[in-house]
Amino acid sequence: MEAKGRGLEEIKNDIARRAGRVNPFERVIPEEVHGLLSRLTSLDPDLWGQEWGKLGARHEGLAAELEKEGKRDQAGKSYYQAYEYYRIGRYPVPSSPENMNCYRGVLRTYLKAAAYLEPPAERIEIPFEGKKVVGYLQVPKGTVCPPVVMHWGGVDGWKEDRRTNSQLLHKEGLATFTIDMPGTGENPVRSNDPRAERTFSAALDYLGGRSDIDGKRIAVMGGSFGGYWAAKVAHVEAKRLRGAVNWGAGVHLTFQEEWLRPALTVAASQYLMGPASLLDARSYIFGVKTLEEVLKIAPTLSLVAQGLIDQPCAPLLCINGKEDDQHPVQDIYLLLEHGSPKDVRIMAGAGHMGRKPGQGNEEVQGIVTRWVRERVS
Repeated sequence: MEAKGRGLEEIKNDIARRAGRVNPFERVIPEEVHGLLSRLTSLDPDLWGQEWGKLGARHEGLAAELEKEGKRDQAGKSYYQAYEYYRIGRYPVPSSPENMNCYRGVLRTYLKAAAYLEPPAERIEIPFEGKKVVGYLQVPKGTVCPPVVMHWGGVDGWKEDRRTNSQLLHKEGLATFTIDMPGTGENPVRSNDPRAERTFSAALDYLGGRSDIDGKRIAVMGGSFGGYWAAKVAHVEAKRLRGAVNWGAGVHLTFQEEWLRPALTVAASQYLMGPASLLDARSYIFGVKTLEEVLKIAPTLSLVAQGLIDQPCAPLLCINGKEDDQHPVQDIYLLLEHGSPKDVRIMAGAGHMGRKPGQGNEEVQGIVTRWVRERVS
C-alpha cells in the first residue's frame, strides 16, 4: 500500500492555524508565514526548504548587521528567529538538498543564538568511538549543582528544538542537557544499531563528571518516538537514573507490521504532512528509503525481542493520548504488565503525546515537568 499524504491546501490551512501557537510553528511571525504560504505551490521538499530558508536567511542577515552595530541582545533574538525558520525548512528530516541547507542553517544560527538564551546554552562535544556525541547544556543562573534532565525529541524534533521543555524545567531550578536520539541530528549512530542507547550512556558519563551540576541526580525524558529510547535507557541505566519519561512512544506493538503498515500509510492523521511524511521521517532514522525496509528493521527495536521488558528499570512515567495513531497506547499497558512498577497517565480524547487537535499541550507538559522535578529533588 502506498503511503498517503495530506492535500496541499489542507496543510497550508493547518500551518496558518498553528502559526505562532502550535509546534513546530509556535515561534514564527504569523504575518511572514502567511506571505510564504502564497508561494508554497507544492509540497516538494526542495521548494519547502527554499521558502522557509529564505525567511531564515533574511533574519540571519539582519542578525549579522545588528551584531556589527554592537546590538548584541537584538542580534541574539534575530539569530534565534532565523533558527526557527531554518528548523521548519529542514522539517521533518533533511532528506533533500534544500532541507539539508536549512539544517546547516539550524546548526549555524542556533549556535550563534546560544549565548543569548536564558540561561546560555553551552555546546558539548563528547568523544565517542572516534566520533562525538553532541548536546547543549543549560544551567539556570543562581543554582548550585542542580539536578539535570537529559531530554530529546523524536524523528523530527531535534536537540535544538527543545526550548519549551527546557524552559519549564529551568523554572523548577533544574539544569538541562538536550541531545539527538539515534538516527537524527548529530547522533553518530542509526536507530537500528542494536546498542544505540550507548550514546545516551556516554552523555551520562560526561554529565556525571561536571562540577556545576549534580551528576547523581539525573533524569531522562524522550518525546514522541524518543520516548522509546527513554524507556530503553530506563532499563539499561536503571541504577544511574532518578527517573525517566516515555512521553508518547511504544516499545513493542509499535514496531510490528500489523500496527506499522497502516500507521505509515493511512492512519497518522495528526502528522503535519500525513503518513507519507511520517514514513520519510521513520525511514531516515534507519538510513533506508522504503516502507518494506522499515517493516523489516523495526521489530528488532522491540523491548520484548531484546529481553528488556521484564528487567528492573528506573522510575518510569509513561504518558500519552488514548487516541494516538502514531504509537499504540496498548504498549503502555504492556509495560505495566512487566518488570518494575511504573507511573502512568493516559489522556482521554487526545492523540499523539497527549495533544488534543488544534490545542496546545500545556496540561501534559505540566504533568511531566512536575513528575520529573519530584524524582530528582
